[in-house]
Amino acid sequence: MSNRIIFTIKEDEEFIELIKLLKVTNIAESGAMAQILVAEEEVKRNGEVELRKRAKIRRGEVIEVLSQEIEVR
Repeated sequence: MSNRIIFTIKEDEEFIELIKLLKVTNIAESGAMAQILVAEEEVKRNGEVELRKRAKIRRGEVIEVLSQEIEVR
C-alpha cells in the first residue's frame, strides 16, 4: 500500500519541476538522487513512466515513486 502525500503548489506558481518535487517532499535526499529515480524509471506521472527530470508537474497530477503517491494541488 502506498503512502499519500499532498503537495500544494504556491498560488503564484503554475508548476513545479519533477526533481524539485521529489526533493521538497523528502522522497529524494538530493537532486542527484531524484535524477537517478527518474532515469531508472521509478517515477510514474498519472500512471505512466516519466523520464523527463524537469517535467512540469501541475495541479491535479499524481506522481508515484517508491511506494509513495504525491497528489499535487
